[in-house]
Amino acid sequence: MTTIHRSLRTLALTALPLAAAACATDPAEPADLVFVNGVVWTGATDGASAEAVAVRGNEIVAVGNSVEIEALAGDGTRRIDLDGRLLTPGMVDTHTHFLSGGFQLSSVDLRDAATPEEFARRIGAFAQTVPPGSWITGGDWDHERWGGELPERAWIDDLTPEHPVLVVRLDGHMALANTLAMELAGLDENGRTPDPAGGTIVRGPSGEAEGVLKDTAMDLVARAIPAASEVELDGALEAAARHALSLGVTMVHDMADWESLETYRRAQAAGRLPIRVYSAVQLPGWERLRDYVAREGRGDDRLRWGALKAMVDGSLGSTTAWFYEPYSDEPGTSGLLTSDTASMRGWIEGADAAGLHVLIHAIGDQANDWLLDVFESTAERNGDRDRRFRIEHAQHLGGEAIGRFGPLGVIASMQPYHAADDGRWAEKRIGPERIRTTYAFRALLDAGAVVAFGSDWTVAPIDPIAGFDAAVTRRTLDGANPEGWVPEQRITLEETLRAYTTAGAYATFMEDRLGTVEPGKLADLVVFSRNLLEMDPERLRDSRVDLTVVDGRVVFEREGSER
Repeated sequence: MTTIHRSLRTLALTALPLAAAACATDPAEPADLVFVNGVVWTGATDGASAEAVAVRGNEIVAVGNSVEIEALAGDGTRRIDLDGRLLTPGMVDTHTHFLSGGFQLSSVDLRDAATPEEFARRIGAFAQTVPPGSWITGGDWDHERWGGELPERAWIDDLTPEHPVLVVRLDGHMALANTLAMELAGLDENGRTPDPAGGTIVRGPSGEAEGVLKDTAMDLVARAIPAASEVELDGALEAAARHALSLGVTMVHDMADWESLETYRRAQAAGRLPIRVYSAVQLPGWERLRDYVAREGRGDDRLRWGALKAMVDGSLGSTTAWFYEPYSDEPGTSGLLTSDTASMRGWIEGADAAGLHVLIHAIGDQANDWLLDVFESTAERNGDRDRRFRIEHAQHLGGEAIGRFGPLGVIASMQPYHAADDGRWAEKRIGPERIRTTYAFRALLDAGAVVAFGSDWTVAPIDPIAGFDAAVTRRTLDGANPEGWVPEQRITLEETLRAYTTAGAYATFMEDRLGTVEPGKLADLVVFSRNLLEMDPERLRDSRVDLTVVDGRVVFEREGSER
């Protein structure tokens, strides 16, 4: 058994000693903040719970019953009556594109555009609100909402003659460019620009470029977009953090780049980083991060780095996820590789040998199998250590793959909302058999894997409650699966909470500081509008976050929620 697997088993078996928790502080020093008369889900695996919590400074100092905790209050203590509401550890979202999310909050929103006409109308209307020459980006469109027809630049060219457009499909693996954007980027509209490695330029019957670009082909236009200023980046961070905190997310893992890390460091230096961040940069060129860590360390409890992100394949929605068998609805392809496998293997081995944290996107069954093989051989090559390899998405798994995560100590970093979204149309892509182990939450947990949840925002909403509903009920967004899509893969609400808290902390190497409600842990807490544990699971979507605490400070409070 490897070191990582021993650590993983320790995580699964540890329970909180609540009987002693209430006495873990000096009563002569009053608490700054106390919560009483509620239901405290501590994260203890033995099912232990409490009804009150005391916070001093940035740490939890006591957990117990309301009488014990009330005794720790003083004249300056803020007392919050939970009145039966649920309090949990703060939510850790293990997969976001966080600054992109901040920019998206002020960009055109195409997520629920249900017809080509509505898609085009929204882009045209947005163009009227920004100066000529401004790029229109964001979007998060989903062509499955109008039957699966891919958009074309002809739909929007007349509406955007003075605005270059590059709007991305919600999975981030396909985008639509208008003719002006293609011209600025130097792409030939007649389709003569060759496909880049790992990408596709979608062409019409006569060979012309229709405007849709898949995976690395998106970079051909994206490189023409002017870089955001520091002021714009800082504003995106502020907007993203405000939104996430209002939904109970107290830490995010950002799958981004050096520019994002520099933005976070700038905010932290100015005392303006309101949310915890684990900032990943891109795996190619991993040597730069190795040298950066040697010079700067790995950060602190508020901002950490040392992680590297890359992609093996594309996505299911864009028919670019890498499968063994062809797509059922597009039999001419079984997906694609977004990086050369020999290069990817070398990057993983080198980064791991340098002690860095490797997080790799894999969606298709062949992509996941290939990556598990590389992780296994890399661990054998580089020797035993607590490396915590992660597969981001781990979306479509063969039966043998499910049983490999636990023994290899590979974390399945998954996004439950995708099951509710993709479940509307996934079967037409890959057929009835392959969907049985799609988003295999139940099977992975039963096989001993650590499953850590996130959102993939802006691909999906960052709201954890939407993720709770998807994991527990597996209802699809179209209402067509009221009993759950592939219902045997449903999990319980407590298992879901653990995936958003204790497993999220573990996936950050911060389980000693975050992820449970116990004395000595950092005071990142969430209060929900009701006791979710006693709710009908079908009504989870009706609940809200009333209050969010980071480092012992109330950073969000819903108006009218104080009791």
